[in-house]
Amino acid sequence: MRQDTKMPIAEAKDFAVAGASPAPGDTPATPVSIRAMRHSYGELRTIERLDLEVPAHGVLGLVGPSGCGKSTLLELICGLREPEDAGAIEVGGAAAATERLARCAYMPQRDLLLPWFSALDNAALALRNHGMRRAAARREAGRLFQRFGLAGFEGSAPAELSGGMRQRVAFLRTLLSGKPVLALDEPFASLDAITRAEMQEWLAGALEADPRTVVLVTHDVEEALYLSDRVAVLSARPARVIEELNVPAPRAANRDGAVTNPTFVEARERAMQAMRSASSSKPQDGQRKVPL
Repeated sequence: MRQDTKMPIAEAKDFAVAGASPAPGDTPATPVSIRAMRHSYGELRTIERLDLEVPAHGVLGLVGPSGCGKSTLLELICGLREPEDAGAIEVGGAAAATERLARCAYMPQRDLLLPWFSALDNAALALRNHGMRRAAARREAGRLFQRFGLAGFEGSAPAELSGGMRQRVAFLRTLLSGKPVLALDEPFASLDAITRAEMQEWLAGALEADPRTVVLVTHDVEEALYLSDRVAVLSARPARVIEELNVPAPRAANRDGAVTNPTFVEARERAMQAMRSASSSKPQDGQRKVPL
């Protein structure tokens, strides 16, 4: 495994260049709306009367007990599934699954890099899927490797990269799709604590440079509060929103300062209390919004 290189935050804030990924400010304003949605797998109800709104270029964090339907919700938003029971999902005003899929890029928990492809060819896959020829796709993706802290690793196989570098390649591939909505499912779950904190700070800079509408699923309450504008706590299955928190100073440049700020610590404790409640009791009707 080759040594990781920490990407300077200043470079993360300056990564957008020509290619499939729009320049800062050019990404279409694409909100996400979920209204009265219910979903089941046969007789198993997974989501119950869910209402969520994500404004264009907003970041919504979703936390909740394991198995409550968070990943299923991302698949529904992206058009990989349709609600089985009731409700409506719109992405940029589009309700059909194929139209939602055209507007969303889904990044699952695992990086899913192809082991027989180099790092550069893995990143360029998003462009190849748009019909770009291999040489042009490699050229466009390669322009971003320096700014993603990956310079010199273009020819490396995934097995030669550290976990943080693999996640950067996977995220670069996601961004190069040019989709205005990013659905991120535990993107840093496999990383150690130090690398995970570095990647959170890096992602904050990337989203500042190239704003997208983001729905982030994570088990890490601190991660959700740092990266999001708003955090929704979901109940145990069937999932419904039991609490929403407006986040103090989302994606602050100084992560260490942000997460130790008393207001942030208070928000984290409220979210943890809601999580404990969600894990130990049945969901209650309605939800509470807690401004901070």
